[in-house]
This record gives sequence, structure tokens and C-alpha cells, in this order.
Amino acid sequence: MASEDIFKNLVSHSKEYGFIFPSSEIYDGLGAVYDYGQNGVELKNNIKKYWWDSMVLLHENVVGLDSAIFMHPTIWKASGHVDAFNDPLIDNKDSKKRYRADVLIEDHMAKFDDKIAKEVEKAKKRFGADFDEVLYMNTNPRIQEYKSQKEAIHQRYAKALNDGDLAELKKMIEDLEIVCPISGTRNWTEVRQFNLMFSTEMGSTSEGSMKVYLRPETAQGIFVNFLNIQKTGRMKIPFGIAQIGKAFRNEIVARQFIFRMREFEQMEMQFFVRPGEEMEWFKRWKAFRMKWHQSLGFPASKYRFHDHDKLAHYANAATDIEFEMPFGFKEVEGIHSRTDFDLSSHEKFSGKKMQYFDPELNKSYIPYVIETSIGVDRMFLSVLAGSYCEEALEGGGSRVVLKIPAFLAPVKLAVLPLVKKDGLPEIARRIMDDLKFEFGCQYDEKDSIGKRYRRQDAIGTPYCITVDHQSAEDGTVTVRERDTMHQERIPIEKIGRLVENKIGYKKLLQSL
Repeated sequence: MASEDIFKNLVSHSKEYGFIFPSSEIYDGLGAVYDYGQNGVELKNNIKKYWWDSMVLLHENVVGLDSAIFMHPTIWKASGHVDAFNDPLIDNKDSKKRYRADVLIEDHMAKFDDKIAKEVEKAKKRFGADFDEVLYMNTNPRIQEYKSQKEAIHQRYAKALNDGDLAELKKMIEDLEIVCPISGTRNWTEVRQFNLMFSTEMGSTSEGSMKVYLRPETAQGIFVNFLNIQKTGRMKIPFGIAQIGKAFRNEIVARQFIFRMREFEQMEMQFFVRPGEEMEWFKRWKAFRMKWHQSLGFPASKYRFHDHDKLAHYANAATDIEFEMPFGFKEVEGIHSRTDFDLSSHEKFSGKKMQYFDPELNKSYIPYVIETSIGVDRMFLSVLAGSYCEEALEGGGSRVVLKIPAFLAPVKLAVLPLVKKDGLPEIARRIMDDLKFEFGCQYDEKDSIGKRYRRQDAIGTPYCITVDHQSAEDGTVTVRERDTMHQERIPIEKIGRLVENKIGYKKLLQSL
């Protein structure tokens, strides 16, 4: 099945099984805003907990913070967001649709990767078991030509971005003959900058109101609280501050489901280090964050690093961790070396010292910062995309199963009485009441046992417990495992231990 069709099925599945709903749907929705349903909110909370524990619980020198969404407007002047938080915007005059110029060019470059992948796939079929993919990639003339064409575009594109040359971006779109996906025409406007921040007024009267912004990132709340945390927590460099919170961006093109939204959530950690040591810490956090992602159990080939073509005004190094979504490799996390820009700028604009006294060096300085930042919603989408399977079954039939890592699954255990009589529901309820204090359980007695298994597969429940007539006789139940559909009988008193061994992530944290 084509990736596009799989993605459509995934979006439909997310709504049908209570993961994600279009926001304000009864009023025809609101563009690029979504609500998390009963299963979605559990999965989202589990993702956030695993990240939080891996940062704050695992590292003695990382602590937490929850800062306000509204902050003094001068903060955004100091951070550069008022003047520089822009995306290059372009409109198609025929469709009246608006696009990001950089995304149009990046999507065009991605087509060369698709062409290369098709060539490799054809060669695999032609040469069979003797196929040497590395050799073929390095010697095939057509693939080399595709690589050369992409690299030439990439060099031109990177230069235009770093120079802030909007006219060159427009010229590239024209030279590459990029068309509007809606109208199919190349009737483009000029490229112009578009600020992404939402603004509003704070105050009870028009005369006394003040223009404030919905924060476009959570990082600044950490920076302005740097000294509060350092002094009250008696923190010594190096140390980090972690935060999970909402952010808001008036995206030009919000698309690809929850990948790019106007209201989203971030998991960020700012790590403060001595000047001159930032690149070593950048490498260490880069390696740790990739290890964290790969700990989820998806194939390593699904992940890659992507170094930035254009560095932000505050950074001296930046890379993204990308995951292979159904629509290509896309960023889920950014790791940045932010230098001392943020703290220095806040010191300048606020007039308050933001320096740290280092007792080992016996001097004061403004620390450098390494940032790790994940979009919770993008992480959520990567987990769904990596878990979604459409499987054919022996003897005909099929099933849709979410092979979500067990410790992230919304429901850990489903308790299913085989029939609604003969005392089986009572036994099932006792099991449910005993285990619901340990992990998320769901009770289901409607429809055939096969249909109930399919429902649990569809929401990613790792284990189903079936209570049958033998359970009343010998106190055993049937345990069905989601991924293999393997079944075995165990005593009722061993259910909790079995499930806990599979869903706990203590060993994962220890391995990081």
C-alpha cells in the first residue's frame, strides 16, 4: 500500500478509536487545531512521563519548571522573536493558497530521494539475493545524477537561506518549475517574511492595556528563571532545567495532520555549561537523545540526524533528529548549541545581571546553553506511525493493530469475560478491581471474543485476559499477547506480575 494511503488510514483510525479529533468539529473545525480523545490523552501523557523521567529522574543535575504562557512582551524583543521569528511566505495567485517558500523547495529536493528509492527497489527485484545496495548506490549513473542534481539545488538553497535572500528563493521556485499543488500553475507572488507570533491585549481598559504574546516556545520561560532555579536549588554548572508546556505559532501552512499545528506542546531542556565546553556537551546530548528515541524499539533505520542548513541567530551548532513518517523523514526533536545569546540578551534588556559565579574558577560568567526540544505532538505522531500495522491473518481476514511500545500504551490490560453469565463477569470484575490500581485496565463484555480482541488490537492494548469457565474451576485465565497473538494460561494471581514486567520502563531508563 502506498505511503499516502497508509497515512490517510492512520488519520482515520486515530479518530475512529478515540486518539485524535478535529477541534470544534461540530462547527466544521478550526484549521490545524486538534483535540486528544480518551486514548490519545493517555498515550500523550505516557510519552511526556517517559521523557520527564528520563530527564529529571535520571539526571541529578536536571530539575523541572512550569512557567507561564503569558510573559512580559520585552522578553520576546530580547529573544529576537519580535524582529526575527519569521517564515518566508509565498502565495499562488490562481489558487489563492499560501505556502512556505522553503518547504516548497525542500519538498522538491525530497523527490530526488523518492526517485533514488524507486531505482534501488527495481534493482533489488532484478538482482535478487545477490544485490549489493551500497555498491549500486555508489556506481549507478542514474542515481549519481539524481544525487548531483539534488546537491546543486541544496547548495543554492542553503546559501539563499543563510543570506536571507528572498528574491533568490523566488527565483529557485521559478527555475525548478515548482507548481502549486492545488492549481497546478506557477503564478507566484514575491516571497515575503511573515511573523509567526499570536498577539493579544492584556488589561481591563483600552487605555491601560498592554500588547502581549502567546509564547511561541517554552525556552524563554526557562531563561528568565535561570537564576531563580540556580539560587534556590543551589545548582552548580553544568545543570539543566526541563519543562513541558504549550506553545503557539501562526503557521503559514499547517498541514500533515498533527505534525504542524498552531497550538502544540513542547518538551524542552536547557542545559547550562561553561563557555568553551558547549560543543562537547552538544555531542553528548545529541547521542543521549538519539538513544532515547531508539529505546522505543522502532528500527534504527527509522531515525537519522539532519544538520541545519541555516543556523538560528542564537546558535553555533544545530541538528535535528528525524523520524521516517509516512510522508518522509521529518523532524521530531532539535538539539541546539544556543551559545550565551539568550542570557546575555535578557541581561541587556532587563538591566539585571544573569551571570553565574563559578566557585571552582573563582569568576563570574554568563553560561552557554545546550537545548534539546521535542514537539510532543510530533513525537505522538511518530509513535502512531511507527506502530500502525495492517496485517493479513492465516485463513483469511485481516486486522489493524497498533504495536505501541507496551509502556506507552493507553490501556495496558483488557479484562474480558468469555460470556455474560455463569459468574464469569463477577470473576472478571474482581480481577479488574484488583489491577486497576497498578496500571490502566479496560473491561469489555460486548460482542464475540474475537471482535473484542480486534478492538483492543486497534488501540494498542498489549495484553488481553479472558475469563472462561475453567477460570471458575481452577483460578486460571488465558493471556493473549497483542503482537504475536500467542495465548497461554496462567493463575489469576500472576497476572499483575506478568504485565508489570512487560510495561515497566525501569530497565530502559537504566540502559540510557
